[in-house]
Amino acid sequence: MDESGNVLVYDQSNSRLLAYDRPFGRLSPSRTVNLSTRMAVLTGENVLIGGFVIEGTAPKRVVIRARGPSLSGFGILNALANPVLQLFSGPTQIASNDDWRGAANAADVQASGFAPSNDRESAILATLQPGAYTAIVSGAGGVTGVGIVEVFEVDTPATPLINIATRGAVLTGSDVMIAGFVIQGPSAQTVVVRARGPSLAQAGVAQPLANPLLQLFAGATSIASNDDWTVSGNAAAIQASGFAPPNPREAAILVTLQPGAYTAIVSGVGGTTGVGIVEVFIP
Repeated sequence: MDESGNVLVYDQSNSRLLAYDRPFGRLSPSRTVNLSTRMAVLTGENVLIGGFVIEGTAPKRVVIRARGPSLSGFGILNALANPVLQLFSGPTQIASNDDWRGAANAADVQASGFAPSNDRESAILATLQPGAYTAIVSGAGGVTGVGIVEVFEVDTPATPLINIATRGAVLTGSDVMIAGFVIQGPSAQTVVVRARGPSLAQAGVAQPLANPLLQLFAGATSIASNDDWTVSGNAAAIQASGFAPPNPREAAILVTLQPGAYTAIVSGVGGTTGVGIVEVFIP
């Protein structure tokens, strides 16, 4: 987060800026919690890079997880065999973990209720000051496969956990990008979900996803989809929200959602592949 309060998400492999967005202007009685993204974890610029923001003025206790082996139980044939998790504040690494049981606070991770189900999976339990953070998931020894990064609240919601911006390789079939989030609270919440690709070229990404397609689901039910955001029926409202994608080939959905769990799926139009970002914002 810079001196003006803008949210920064970095690619730690080369210190490139991945996202630069204004902060959220208000709190809502309903908000996003328990953020996760699943995708193919490759190497180099195609590792899984997840950004999240802690808003407010007080520290927040969270568990960040990187899972792979346990996905085999859900029919994933090419699950990431041994994920490594790193946590950054700006360009500074503040924590890392390979196998969660080897962590110094493994007993606290277990007590939190968010311990991974497989010993080769990774977890970081930390108390973080308000600000922007980046979690990077790679494979130990350069192994590749499908992995998940997840961020969970451990303490009370007085200090909100907001925003997920996850970057990685968008492939095909079961290797598309799948992001999950939960709306928690007593009332509906308006969100903007974005899928970006072409604009990443300006950040030095060599193979950005040329034309992302975004689909939003509640359970198995499709509730919205978008290819190019400028042709949306509510494109003017997306523009007014302040979260319109910078490229007309990128996708965005502005929608008001009831409390519950939602899934955003990013793929490439026509089966194209490349590096993409999925983001969830509260306008």
